[in-house]
Amino acid sequence: MNDDQRASILADVYLLLFLGLFSATAVLIALTPNLALNTLYLGITLILVIMTYFFGVVAGLIANLTFIFIQALVMIYLNASHHAAIPLIMVFWLLMPLLLSATFYGMTRRLTQLQSSNAKLRADILKRGAFDEQTNLRTTVAYIQDAQVFIETNRRFQLPVTTVIIRIRYYAEIRRMMSEQQYRDLLRLTSDTITAATRDNDITYSLNQDNPTWAILLFSDQPGAQIAANRIKGQFEKRVQQSVSLNSLEILLVVGIASWDADQMKSPYDFMNAGIKETEYDVAR
Repeated sequence: MNDDQRASILADVYLLLFLGLFSATAVLIALTPNLALNTLYLGITLILVIMTYFFGVVAGLIANLTFIFIQALVMIYLNASHHAAIPLIMVFWLLMPLLLSATFYGMTRRLTQLQSSNAKLRADILKRGAFDEQTNLRTTVAYIQDAQVFIETNRRFQLPVTTVIIRIRYYAEIRRMMSEQQYRDLLRLTSDTITAATRDNDITYSLNQDNPTWAILLFSDQPGAQIAANRIKGQFEKRVQQSVSLNSLEILLVVGIASWDADQMKSPYDFMNAGIKETEYDVAR
């Protein structure tokens, strides 16, 4: 049994205990005649449970012990001053708030552990997996796998295979002038522009977000890929001008185009790196 399974079982156990204790409390309240005191104690108990949830087990324990002490003082006062007899069954209020707080805290703590574990697992999957969470595009892992298929198709059927690599011109300088929201808007706008400007059978990838890099795999020759690249550049400039958060910045794209060459390239990494290298020579506006 792994830690997640153990935490899940314990969360269920604590939930059942909490519901059982709450049901027992309801039955005991029905058996005691003092409605006003029961209502007051029930309200305080709910406050103690909430306090334990938000402020932790130590604060909850201190609050519960304080409540027990106050109950003892109330009982002593009523017996000594007013000679009022408090039913012995009311003793359950000394322990029930503490037990309810403890079981509720145990349940929520195990659920928090599961949530943290799931968040870490999701982050690991996204890091190692095939999709980027921020742009919803395929990542480098998927690019390498798909490029291998494109390359094999080229070998068998002699179809031209080209990759287009896209980056932001002078990204390091622009990033220093951008807010975090502008950065997210830029990633989304660029990704959406590239996806919208490509054909249905062309696949778009997000290769890097430290230095934002996108890639497209195409069954096309270099002139055809250049047409696609020019179309992306044109649509990108229009969308930047229309963007409220980005139109104050002069943001341009640089594009590198590389065709698969079995004599010069040995792997999809060579293919990708050739396209990245070509972005250095895109100096035209």
